[in-house]
Amino acid sequence: MTELVKIYHNPTCGTSRNTLALIRHAGIEPSIIEYLKTPPSKHELIQLIKDSNLTVREAIRKNVDPYKDLELEQADWTDEQLIDFMVRYPILINRPFVVTLKGTRLCRPSEVVLDILDSKNLGYFAKEDGEVIIDEQGRPIK
Repeated sequence: MTELVKIYHNPTCGTSRNTLALIRHAGIEPSIIEYLKTPPSKHELIQLIKDSNLTVREAIRKNVDPYKDLELEQADWTDEQLIDFMVRYPILINRPFVVTLKGTRLCRPSEVVLDILDSKNLGYFAKEDGEVIIDEQGRPIK
């Protein structure tokens, strides 16, 4: 049976591209959701954050215009309000989230995805920038 894997992907993001490449390197063709074009629903977003054991603030991108413009760094915003902003402005959703049968993770750095893949016997793998993630013996480099 093929492992069911879903990635909330942004093709312009290097971390997201590296994560997708690692999934494919494991022999899996995931379901790819370009979340800027097809954002998760509020319920889906809440579930992704919960299943990843993150706080809402850990799941929000801070280096984008809406974060600064809306002054979301202010401590008085509730999680509910932050989620509503993330749904309204998907660019605020950190990425990539990956969902597998073994769990859900925000894959930053991209090699976090190895924790939730059946990734035995993987060969050598390096990120786009040349950083080696899996050595010639198939061992993840931590």
